[in-house]
Amino acid sequence: MTTTEIQDEIIDDFSLFEDDMESKLFYLMDLGKKLPEMPLEHKADEYIVKGCQSKVWLFPVQQDGKLFFEADSNTEITKGLVSLLVRILSGKSPAQIVETELYFIEKIGMQHMIGSQRSNGFASMIKQMKMYAFALTQNA
Repeated sequence: MTTTEIQDEIIDDFSLFEDDMESKLFYLMDLGKKLPEMPLEHKADEYIVKGCQSKVWLFPVQQDGKLFFEADSNTEITKGLVSLLVRILSGKSPAQIVETELYFIEKIGMQHMIGSQRSNGFASMIKQMKMYAFALTQNA
């Protein structure tokens, strides 16, 4: 699936809850629980996303010209947030990741679900994933 198709799917999923923010948060936390277990050795300090209040680890793996991400967090909501990014960006080429506009954030009303601290952390997660991808485009 393309990044657009995945984002549209996420928008559709969240639209089922309409304006019920509590249900959206529970759904978000449930998504985080579905992230594959991250190997303990990948939870090193060098893979911690700077700028997040919670601990978030992002481990990039390049394979066959595509970039895959392993991710984890020590809080359920943040783990759900990073799971959305992994779902959209993982398995794409570095150039696709760099060029992807993440429009789903506004469409699902995320600004109403999470506070400013988490919003800053979420922006840091996006920045880190795009920086990993950008670095690979420079080495290509």
